[in-house]
Amino acid sequence: MQLSVTRIDATLPLPKYETAGAVAFDVAARVDVVVAPKSLGYIPTNLVVRVPEGHVLLLASRSSGPKKKGLMIPHGVGIIDQDYCGPNDELIAQVYNFTDTPVTVTRGERVAQAMVTPVVKCELQEVVLETTAASRGGFGTTG
Repeated sequence: MQLSVTRIDATLPLPKYETAGAVAFDVAARVDVVVAPKSLGYIPTNLVVRVPEGHVLLLASRSSGPKKKGLMIPHGVGIIDQDYCGPNDELIAQVYNFTDTPVTVTRGERVAQAMVTPVVKCELQEVVLETTAASRGGFGTTG
């Protein structure tokens, strides 16, 4: 599958899969960003991506991000829709600095990873809840 991308700044390299077995490609910061302690930061990634029909682009933390930088994607994953591809729709990595000190991300530094995966859209159909089914519980109720 080919993925159409546009770089905002052509002097920065295109993202790439770092190994033959990698399932996601790394994205890098377009500019230097300082993320204040215990705060959200927004890191431009230099890319506008046209996600193929029937797919979604998922933006996730690099595994080294929390350990090396003290940054994580606060909601676990960013979901990039197929129609987020206009000229001003640069991918932005939202990060949370969970440390007590400012964290600097430098231009060209890999800040997140992205993968494209197929999606299935459902037709939502409202039904009456079955009262005979037992509630299972949640948030650790299975042990």
